[in-house]
Amino acid sequence: MADLFYLYDDTETTQTRFVSFMGEATRFDLAVTTTNRFYGKKLVINIQNGRSAIIGHDDLEEEGYLEFAFNLNEQEAEELKTFLETVI
Repeated sequence: MADLFYLYDDTETTQTRFVSFMGEATRFDLAVTTTNRFYGKKLVINIQNGRSAIIGHDDLEEEGYLEFAFNLNEQEAEELKTFLETVI
């Protein structure tokens, strides 16, 4: 096996919030991880489909970002945004 070239290999204690909620359009099962790695942004993982994104306030305001990152329709993205505004 060839030698691996590591760009980084760090271990960090993080805080993860697991939350499930029902919107009008769909159910969300999320893991929201707080870490020092992403300059104040959170790592958000949709447990149902495995999609994830690093999200900050600026990302929530970017049109179409949540739809693209989590493969959501407009109504689902708006429900997710409403929740994420309370934790980001």
